[in-house]
Amino acid sequence: MSDPFFTPISGFDLPRFAGVPTFMRLPYVDFDHPRFSEVQIGLIGAPWDGGTTNRPGPRHGPRQLRDMSTMIRAQNGATGVRPFEAANCADLGDVAPNPADLMDSLQRMENFYGRVKAAGVRPLTAGGDHLCTLPILRALAKEAPLGMIHFDSHTDLYHSYFDGTMFTHGTPFRRAVEEGLLDPLRVVMIGIRGTAYDNEDRDFAESVGIRVIPIEEFHKRGVADVMAEARDIAGQGDTYVSYDIDFVDPAFAPGTGTPEVGGPNSFQAIDVVRELKGVKIAGADLVEVSPPFDASGATAYLGASIMFELLCVMTA
Repeated sequence: MSDPFFTPISGFDLPRFAGVPTFMRLPYVDFDHPRFSEVQIGLIGAPWDGGTTNRPGPRHGPRQLRDMSTMIRAQNGATGVRPFEAANCADLGDVAPNPADLMDSLQRMENFYGRVKAAGVRPLTAGGDHLCTLPILRALAKEAPLGMIHFDSHTDLYHSYFDGTMFTHGTPFRRAVEEGLLDPLRVVMIGIRGTAYDNEDRDFAESVGIRVIPIEEFHKRGVADVMAEARDIAGQGDTYVSYDIDFVDPAFAPGTGTPEVGGPNSFQAIDVVRELKGVKIAGADLVEVSPPFDASGATAYLGASIMFELLCVMTA
């Protein structure tokens, strides 16, 4: 039987528009809380977009994702999974970034996730831009490199921007491979599309053995076939799942900084996550929701729904 403390507030008990919003109406448990040691999966906000190179705004993503996540209920309507009964889940709050110092923010995030990992808590993060994933990986992969299943329009494998800037939301996975945080032979990138500066990122992927599945191949083969390959690539080892909301077509997720047309619809966006069942997920994130470009809140609601699907496969 689930612990009442870790049970989200029901819309039958308190209207969804009332109360202090936490992720999925879970209890807020910080590092000093007397029940922190009982948390198994921690939902965390990373309100920082210091790696953004064009349209800013993902620093506001976690707050809007929390608000929209009040719509989440206890049971997955398709799979029947009841994640809040399968694991003790809690909102661990936000990493406190330094908006004036990129390198300090990266260190702050690494330190925060280091404490999370040391406590045996698996993190599910709401970003923030995609550079936020790098310090998370630095904390989670200290002992051994991870595999990764990456949903995105972009590879984020560029060497640098602006003649030598090494840390942007377009470079985190290049750094992660160089730092030995990811095993490139266990990395797959799904949905890649759009215009490009050149072939540098694809050439790097090929040189180290990263599997890139362009959107054309994704649509031709379908979700089930592509995800079967993704599970094979990840194998039985610890795997990180990183989900950029711009993986989804901007008709369904316009509230992001670098939208690319031709992507999956909102059903495919959650279906790919359901196909992660069986993957040994060490942590996951949903990044690049940008409220200034999300007038209706639909992007954040889709993002919160994707986070719920990730939680379901993390607890199944």
